[in-house]
Amino acid sequence: MSGPVIDVHTHMLSEEWVAMIREHGGPKYEVKPTKAGQESVYLGGNPFVTLMPGMFDYDLRIANMDKAGVDVAIVSLTCPNVYWGGEEVSNAAAVAMNDLMAYQQSRYPDRLRYFASLPWQYADRAVSELERAVKGGAVGVFVSANIDGESLTAPQFAPVWEAIDRLALPVLVHPTAPQGSAQLQLDEYGLVPPVGFMIDTTLAISRMIFDGFFDRYEKLGIIAGHGGATLPYLAGRLDRCHEMIPACSEKISDKPSTYLRKIYYDSVVYEKSALELCIEVAGGPDRLMYGSDYPHNIGDMEGCLARVNSLDAGTARQIKSTTAEKLFRL
Repeated sequence: MSGPVIDVHTHMLSEEWVAMIREHGGPKYEVKPTKAGQESVYLGGNPFVTLMPGMFDYDLRIANMDKAGVDVAIVSLTCPNVYWGGEEVSNAAAVAMNDLMAYQQSRYPDRLRYFASLPWQYADRAVSELERAVKGGAVGVFVSANIDGESLTAPQFAPVWEAIDRLALPVLVHPTAPQGSAQLQLDEYGLVPPVGFMIDTTLAISRMIFDGFFDRYEKLGIIAGHGGATLPYLAGRLDRCHEMIPACSEKISDKPSTYLRKIYYDSVVYEKSALELCIEVAGGPDRLMYGSDYPHNIGDMEGCLARVNSLDAGTARQIKSTTAEKLFRL
């Protein structure tokens, strides 16, 4: 008997959050139309979040879940999350989004769960909000692959990671526009979503591996968004560099590929062959979970699910249901 289809990578925003970025996000972030007239969030001249109607409408979300055959969504805010505006604004934005998601979960208790947003730059506030959000029903934590330009392994974030580890929570590592986007000329051809996001996640998880992060924090569960970005393709290269470059083995003795079997991945890839490679590098389907990236403009609730369903029945069931049920204790 198959279990529920659980979507672990799917987003919701609020008009209040957008208004706060408009007022407090500058000069780094701004909200304005693209050349094509699509209202978007910008970083340094680069559009990286297109604002879609489905991001604000929970009733529409449920209708689209019904249409696609998705039973449960674990929703999260998207980038740039709440990493802007100073301590009071950042904390207020996190509180507002966590409260909204908790409320929507109460409206749809059988259909919705949520990842907490935290003001990571302010560790004491972040830990307090983490504890409050978990009491309010949060089942995991969202973090961008860089936090306002700082690496996830930066010392100032250690108290937050320690608190998450004590609670043994899942953490969705989701890309944002990578630092240096202007220098990389990612404004050309809208390259932030197709390439920049993949750079951001790959750098973040690779740095965590080489830094010994996964040896320090053994209870939390890291989910590398978008099928691990380019990590499955680079697994052998990471191992070879660990063998041959002293800096790559300075803090870890095990091969990087062993750590790639300790993290989790979602199914937000757009080719079956990419999904199969991810399963291979992860060591099996018990490290993968269904994700859709709905309602981003390149999200694909039905397509991502169809690619999972094209696998053998046992593998598909593991990815759609079993892994998430265990990790999130659903």
